[in-house]
Amino acid sequence: RVAASAAPPRARPAGSAFRSLGPRAGISLGRTETPGWRKVAGSPRSVSASASSSEVADATAAPYPILGQILAGVTVSLAMVPESLAFTFVAGVSPICGLHAAALMGLSTAVLGAQPGVISGAAGATAVVFAPLVTTHGPEYLFAAVLMAGVIQLVCGAARLGKLIRLVPNTCMIGFVNGLAIVIGGAQLASFRNLAGAALYAQVALTAITALLIKALGSKKAAETFWPRQIPAPLAAIVLVTILANVVAPGAFAAAKTVGDVAAVSGALPAFHLPSVPFNFHTLTVVAPFAASVAAVGLIETLLTQQLVDETTLRRTSTHKEVVAQGVGNVVCGLFASMGGCAMIGQSVINVQAGGRTRIAGITCGLAILAYVTFGASIIERVPIAALVGTMLCLVVDIFDWSSFGRASKIPKTDASVIALVTVVTVLTNLAVAVFAGVVVSALGFAWKSAKRVDAERRVERDPLDTADVAVYDLRGPLFFGSTRAFADAMDALAERETAKRVVLDFANAKVWDSSALVAVDDAATKIKRGGEVSVTLRGLSPDCATLLRKAKDLVEVSLDDPTYAVAADYSDANLEVASVIKKSFALSMDTETLEPWQEEALRRQTAPRE
Repeated sequence: RVAASAAPPRARPAGSAFRSLGPRAGISLGRTETPGWRKVAGSPRSVSASASSSEVADATAAPYPILGQILAGVTVSLAMVPESLAFTFVAGVSPICGLHAAALMGLSTAVLGAQPGVISGAAGATAVVFAPLVTTHGPEYLFAAVLMAGVIQLVCGAARLGKLIRLVPNTCMIGFVNGLAIVIGGAQLASFRNLAGAALYAQVALTAITALLIKALGSKKAAETFWPRQIPAPLAAIVLVTILANVVAPGAFAAAKTVGDVAAVSGALPAFHLPSVPFNFHTLTVVAPFAASVAAVGLIETLLTQQLVDETTLRRTSTHKEVVAQGVGNVVCGLFASMGGCAMIGQSVINVQAGGRTRIAGITCGLAILAYVTFGASIIERVPIAALVGTMLCLVVDIFDWSSFGRASKIPKTDASVIALVTVVTVLTNLAVAVFAGVVVSALGFAWKSAKRVDAERRVERDPLDTADVAVYDLRGPLFFGSTRAFADAMDALAERETAKRVVLDFANAKVWDSSALVAVDDAATKIKRGGEVSVTLRGLSPDCATLLRKAKDLVEVSLDDPTYAVAADYSDANLEVASVIKKSFALSMDTETLEPWQEEALRRQTAPRE
């Protein structure tokens, strides 16, 4: 039995470098640290799920130091500034527009979002979609599109459509992370272009120094000996490299590119601004396609990032609340002349691995960006780009699932193909297209495999009310459009040799899914009846199957013990908190040091509570 420890929680070293992203990145569960939890002797198979609300609150709310949360927020804000500036160039808007979006999105989602570890801002995925709109119609239409995208996301949140992320398989998640790692890494390498001589040497040297500092200060040995746990290693590396380039050896690194060389950061606070566009049907036809695309891309990246952070923190959070928070953030951005955005996986991982676990970190990030814009520009503009590049490259190395190469030969070919497909499409196009492609290929592969699992076996039962034998056809497998041919062949083979006067089709181990299955069942019953010579009865149907089979009328016999199936259920916050307790307890109770990666993944799938 696994239980929550009543002892004071052991905080994760805030100064650690980027650590494992949990099972989805192929990292051992046994190496995942979670404050306030310990193993209790006994069988890990028995997990107590009868936790009261107070027990759940005590177990999941670890007292994270405020200083650590503030420093984590500052670390993320420094990493967001150059990213936001770069994405404004992609979208074709002013740099201050991107910085305002980073601050407003970050503040909105930090206050209203379900997962405090998720950081939102001006993202490249949405900037790419907006670029053609700005080119043809100008930035005012972009603001209108951002506003409409926020409204669409609010509607999706109210309809609780966030739960549809459950349809995205784990292979898509791995491809998503790998693809974004490649995209982020490529964007960092772009900072070395057009550099030569002293500028190139300075850029490479400062990048290498930053990476080495992050790895050294974030090591377990450093955290146990001399490095304060409250100070994130990436933040310390950025500060030390900035001091080195500007104070210690300004001459040696005079040619190094800084944030100020990319774009000016100074400006004013965001001001209320209604999009200056004609309010007519033509404007709607122009803006709506871009708004719908941005809403879809933003929600997909946000929900996948939320799942990733949930896995890292071992805390299940509500998807529809995160969707609503994204909608509010984009509505605010649209009303304050900003470019909008969504969750950013890179910055979210930096936040979590820097120790950010509460809303304080996200709020600090947003406020820090506003401070840079208003009065801290002179300092931020002197930060070397190489320091931020080194930080992001360390992130890329840690979030890419390197074990996916070794697993490719051990997992089904369909799964390996989906990982490769999503990774490549993410790099070449955008996240939404990649995820849709991965889901479609996974669904087709699943349908093909399921279609081959349909089988029927004949056995004989004695009718208690009659002396005649009853032939029972035990049906197994899912019956849907892809398996109707195999089902029909099995029924034809049995019907040709049938001699009993009564036949029972037992669906206890089968499931009727669609109208194609209804037609197949009706055709099979017609063939078996032989014009009324044989009595045919259906049993073992679940209530939803029986509802689908109303066409069969008196053929359907539904017993009280027929199974029920829960489809797309909605869960309350209390359900999610209890699930988090069970998940943390079970995960940390298992000794996974000797498990293979595929065994760890199987264990995660079997023990993860469903949202």
